Amino acid sequence: MSADAVPTLPVTRTCPFAPPVEHRKLREEAPLSKVKLPNGRVVWVATSHKDIRTILSDPRFSSNRRDPNFPSLAYERPPSSNLKPMLLELDPPEHGPARRAVLGEFTLQRMNALAPRIQQIVDQHIDAMLAGPRPVDLVQALSLPVPSLVICELLGVPYADHEFFQTHSANVVNQKAPAEVIMGSVVALMTYLGQLVGAKVQNPTDDLLSRQIQKQLENGAVDFEGMVSMAFLLLLAGHETTANMISLSTLVLLQHPEKLAALREDPSKTLSAVEELLRYFTIAESALGRVAKEDVEIGGVTIKAGEGVFALANTGNRDPEVFENADELDLARNSRNHLAFGYGQHQCLGQNLARLELQIVIDTLFKRIPELRAAVPFEELSFKDGSAVYGMHEFPVTW
Repeated sequence: MSADAVPTLPVTRTCPFAPPVEHRKLREEAPLSKVKLPNGRVVWVATSHKDIRTILSDPRFSSNRRDPNFPSLAYERPPSSNLKPMLLELDPPEHGPARRAVLGEFTLQRMNALAPRIQQIVDQHIDAMLAGPRPVDLVQALSLPVPSLVICELLGVPYADHEFFQTHSANVVNQKAPAEVIMGSVVALMTYLGQLVGAKVQNPTDDLLSRQIQKQLENGAVDFEGMVSMAFLLLLAGHETTANMISLSTLVLLQHPEKLAALREDPSKTLSAVEELLRYFTIAESALGRVAKEDVEIGGVTIKAGEGVFALANTGNRDPEVFENADELDLARNSRNHLAFGYGQHQCLGQNLARLELQIVIDTLFKRIPELRAAVPFEELSFKDGSAVYGMHEFPVTW
């Protein structure tokens, strides 16, 4: 099939609450089909829940983003940095030991131990909202600072530097940014985190990075580049994704007051509602790229060695064969088999933390500000159409 005969990605959402219509059409007509990327390359795209899970759990597909055939939606693919491959880029056998080394930091038990501190952080920011002028931008007042402060404290990153790393993180995930801008921000973050890791080698404190450094020292020497790579991934993913989910979740709940009322009446339903919100938005909609290491047949279609494939989780999470009335927001739905955190060996390391933050924010925000509402018409809201992580630029609210 020629490049001119296939649809082009990315496609901008026409509704912030739904995947593009073109994605749905692909799933209905050809769940495994070819698409053209901004750089002109043609790759495969998987849109059904079943095929996505198959691809993400099949070791014949590589997660190596430095492979020249790895699919990228960036309009200009930046050159590979000197950063050691991140955890999400590793294949077996390197991936298993690297993931296990840090997995204990994100157990449900350890995350639940953070709940009182997360609650305190949320309350402090809502206190500031209530004491300040109205309207207020929810993104800057709550959505972004809460997960940023949580991940800073967890990693041992000074929160005083949050404007620096938030600015550069936004550049890194901006698919429309020039390659030199993306790479400049990667280098800036690497340099910053390299200095931080170096300081913790000399003077460890009670945080994730220091614990990982001490563990490595007990076994020999510190893998300095590997530690910087891990810090880069956790810092970037730890605030960017959750921040956008907080804003979008607040917006959609305000759009459905009857569903919000049910949550406020029974907070025990919030955790289940969080799963549905994660499914419903699937904000990292095209983050699940792979490249075939050998010929692989899926559903009668052969993906050849060296061909790239995108797993469009946003469309897989609207698959009617898995989720009844999939386009509806049903907060009572059992959505735990959603793909918002990926699937298989690379499933999101921080998913327990993300769930906890969302649960605490949703319960607290609407309890403390029951009259919260959008301060501008829906049509005036601005969404992150050019970002690898979907969300809102601003969200003016009042009460």
